[in-house]
Amino acid sequence: MSTPDRLSPKNKIERARLRHERQRQRELAAQSHPKNTHATFIGSLSSLKLELSILIIIDTIIVFLMSWIMLKCGLSEWIAFPCIIIIALGITYMFSRGLTAQLREIRDAAEAVSEGDYQVRVYDAVDSQDEIGQLARSFNVMAEELEHSDTMRRDLIANVSHELRTPVAALQAQVENMADGITEPSSANLESILTQTQRLSDLIAFLLDLSRMEAGAASLEISTFNLSDFIDETVEPLEIADGGHNHSVVMNVPDIDMEGDQDRLRQLFTNIISNALKHSADGSEVLINAHEDKNDDTVVINVINYGSQIPVSARSDIFRRYVKGKGGHPGTESGGTGLGLPIARWAAQLHGGTVTVVDDPRGADFEIVLPKHHDENDVGGDGDSAA
Repeated sequence: MSTPDRLSPKNKIERARLRHERQRQRELAAQSHPKNTHATFIGSLSSLKLELSILIIIDTIIVFLMSWIMLKCGLSEWIAFPCIIIIALGITYMFSRGLTAQLREIRDAAEAVSEGDYQVRVYDAVDSQDEIGQLARSFNVMAEELEHSDTMRRDLIANVSHELRTPVAALQAQVENMADGITEPSSANLESILTQTQRLSDLIAFLLDLSRMEAGAASLEISTFNLSDFIDETVEPLEIADGGHNHSVVMNVPDIDMEGDQDRLRQLFTNIISNALKHSADGSEVLINAHEDKNDDTVVINVINYGSQIPVSARSDIFRRYVKGKGGHPGTESGGTGLGLPIARWAAQLHGGTVTVVDDPRGADFEIVLPKHHDENDVGGDGDSAA
C-alpha cells in the first residue's frame, strides 16, 4: 500500500508555506484595517444576547415604520409586504456582518492551529466587548501558550539529546581505550566511568519525573522525618557540587517532625536550593529559614538568595514548563532545561502544598508551604497546573 499523499514531505512543506502565507495576509489586513467597520454595533456591548435583542427591536421598529409609510402612501399589500421583507433582511444582514466576520476569523485561526500553525492570532474580534471578544482573547492566549510550549519542547529535545550524547560518547571512548589496551582499568579511570553513568542515571530520572509530571499523578511513600536533618542531608551534596563558587548556605531550621514522601520532597528542595545557588553571585549566601504554622498545621520554608530579584510580572512564568532563567543576572549559570521549578511545584502539590515567590527586600524568596501531617484528601495530583 502506498503512503498517503498527505504525509509526503512535499505536501507538509506546501501546507507550512500556505499557513505562513495566510498568516502574512491576516497581518497585512490587520494593519490596513485595524478595526472591522461592520462591527460598530455588534461587539460594542458586553453581552451578545443584549446586542441581538436590541438588533431585533431596531429591526422591528424600522419594519413597522416602513409598513406604516407604505400603507399611508397607498401601496398595495402585495407590493409593500415583499419590500418590507427585503428591507428587514437587508438591515439584519448589515448589522450581522460584523458578527459573522469575527466568527469566520476565529474559525480560520482554529483551523490553522489544528494544522500546527501556532503563530496564528485573531485580530479584529479582540476589539469586541461581548462574548465573542472574550473568546478571541482567550484563543490568542491559548495560541501563545501552544507556541511557547512547542518552541520550548523542541529546545528541550535538543538539550536532552546533547546532554545524553556527551556522557555516552565519553563512556564509549573510555571503554574503547580500555579494550584496546591504551588505558588501564585503574581506579581513577573507573571513577570517571562511574561519574558518567551517574550523570546518565540522573538524566533518565529527570525524564521519568517529566513523564510523571505530564501524566499529572505519582504515588507517594509517606514517612515521618525530621525536617532539620532532612534539609541538612539535601544541602550537603549541593554544597559539594557548588565547587569553587564559594557560596555559603545558612540554615535556620528548627527540629520539626513532619510527614511526607522524602524522595519527592528531596526533588523539591534540591531544585529550589540549586536554583538559588545558580542565581547567586559568587561568594554570597543562600538563606534557608523554616518555621511551623500551628494554626494551619503547616511547615513554611523560605529559600532566599541575596541580591537577585524576580519581577512580579515574571513570578508566575518561572513555574511554567520549559521557561529558562534569563541571562544577565548574577550567578554561576542561568538557564537549563526549564523544568526544575515546575517539577518542584509539582512535588509540593502532590503533598497538598504550594511553592510561590514572595516579596522580600533581601532578594528572591521562594516560600514553600507544606502540610505537617499527610492527608489523602488534601493531596493535589494535577501536575499540569504547575506549569
